[in-house]
Amino acid sequence: MAEEGAVEEAASVTLGAQGRLVLPGHFRKALDLTPGDRLLVRLEQEHLVVEKIEAVERRVHARFRKAEGRSLAAELIEERRRESANLENKP
Repeated sequence: MAEEGAVEEAASVTLGAQGRLVLPGHFRKALDLTPGDRLLVRLEQEHLVVEKIEAVERRVHARFRKAEGRSLAAELIEERRRESANLENKP
């Protein structure tokens, strides 16, 4: 599923020797892919998703940017302590 405002494109490719895929040139250009780029390949249900590592890193950083100024580790430890105390207080 494409993000809102994104244009979906499709192309037919053939699986080559040793499971290699050749991405169409206009896809490589659109994603600014060059030889040697690191890609993340993952399986989502029956879909193969290919992303540049840099794009994944940007998405993860953006997700956790909201946590700036907070210690997520300290919050997790405190949460686990509360859960443990609740378990100890149960009959």
